[in-house]
Amino acid sequence: MDDGLWARIEPLLSPWPNRSPGPKPVDDRLCLQVILYVIHQDIAWQLLPRELGFGSGQTCWRRLDRWQKGGVFEQLHHVLLAELNAASELDGSRACVDGSHVRAKKGEPRPARHRSTGARRAANTT
Repeated sequence: MDDGLWARIEPLLSPWPNRSPGPKPVDDRLCLQVILYVIHQDIAWQLLPRELGFGSGQTCWRRLDRWQKGGVFEQLHHVLLAELNAASELDGSRACVDGSHVRAKKGEPRPARHRSTGARRAANTT
């Protein structure tokens, strides 16, 4: 991973609490390299080759989980989109907007639900 990408990601990571006893946590940059390697190679965390010097795949999986729950990748997505937009590098001509996830604000009426064709047929026969 190049220094430019790491410079964008590092500020998004929460710092580790100071723990004097016990081993020092695996470096965040190394963990991210492991995550990218596992994704790119499409291998199981348990099959991470030790000879690569990455350490435990389980450790990096836990770090990925922590970052995912902390919203790190969503924040990175927004940072990169903002940079691309500022550089006029976004092409919206192929964008698709799906509003199915949008919820109405409190107090607004819910949209009417329609029954399936089968339910209408069953209702009309009785």
